[in-house]
Amino acid sequence: MNKFTLRKFFFICSFILSILCSSNSMSNILDITTPAKQVIIYDHEVDQVLFQKNADELMKPASMAKVMTAYIVFDRIKDKSLNMTDTFLVSDKAWRMGGSRSFLELNSNVSIKDLLMGLIVQSGNDAAVVLAEGISGDEEAFAREMNRYAKLIGMKNTYFTNSTGWPHPDLQTTSRDLVILTKRIIKDFPNLYKLFKEKVFTYNNIKQSNRNPLLYTMNGADGLKTGHTNESGYGLIGSIKRNDRRITVVINGLKSKKNRTFESKRLFNIVYRETSLLSLFNEQKTLAKANVWLGKKSQINIVAQKPLNKIVSPLQLNKTKIRLEWMDPLSAPILKGDIVGKVYITIPGNDVIQENLISSQDVDKMSSFMRLKTILKFLLYGDIIAE
Repeated sequence: MNKFTLRKFFFICSFILSILCSSNSMSNILDITTPAKQVIIYDHEVDQVLFQKNADELMKPASMAKVMTAYIVFDRIKDKSLNMTDTFLVSDKAWRMGGSRSFLELNSNVSIKDLLMGLIVQSGNDAAVVLAEGISGDEEAFAREMNRYAKLIGMKNTYFTNSTGWPHPDLQTTSRDLVILTKRIIKDFPNLYKLFKEKVFTYNNIKQSNRNPLLYTMNGADGLKTGHTNESGYGLIGSIKRNDRRITVVINGLKSKKNRTFESKRLFNIVYRETSLLSLFNEQKTLAKANVWLGKKSQINIVAQKPLNKIVSPLQLNKTKIRLEWMDPLSAPILKGDIVGKVYITIPGNDVIQENLISSQDVDKMSSFMRLKTILKFLLYGDIIAE
């Protein structure tokens, strides 16, 4: 290989490496080191991943698979094919399930509400199997239904084999797919989702506490699910809504409950400490009043055309500046939604963001007589405002 070819080869390698490094740094807003094998941190308000580590690496969900079981039950309740007061029979298979249990009695009829509480609060494998059999006839058929739902909502790398997350060679998911599931269960069933923040459930005179450690120590925590098997390690889907900003964290592959609790809390604290949500123009409030030339109204309210939500640092948030610009006066006629100017948002360290200003109302032209009168008044007195 001659010197020119060698130099060209190293240049191409360096170029490719720079692209890879650049894309990796762009994917993570937060600079975090974590012992978890798979991690993803997602901000619901901006629909953006703030940090990811092996987010598309296949992993075992363990009991985090029960979130999909809950999703399907919620969907049946929403379409009214199930009611909370309906009951399902506890089969021998469900009664014999090992692992975490709700202590359901064999051949008893248990309400959907109690089964959901057992599934969500107690992580009951018995409750999950009863729900699966009650909806689909047997757990294998229910697993097919889980996979159908997974495909529908965009979980591209997930395959369910049972309702519980019980170890199986073919069971797989990714932390990214679990974020997709979390986003949909919160959005699609906001009222039923509230079950995930219940801390205690008592059934058959046995009181059990929710296994989600965030519910007891983190302000705004309201879900979702822990998971553990020897193969997967310790995992958690956690979601917190604080000051109208929801963050979801999925972690997996930790070595102990203690590590899981510490690491999940640490990641949430980093997010809320190091980032802020810049949220502007969400309610289309009036930003300014613009004068109107030759219109039946002398002024109109102008608003931003669309909301702006962006993740920034607390320092950037405090130093962000907004400037409005439009040609004054505006000439009638003006239709509601017409672009009438620009709003410029200056965030330190970022390019200036430019958005449209629009009219929030219609303004018709004056009659010919009134236009002539207004023009004459302007020529004589310099007054452009209609009476």
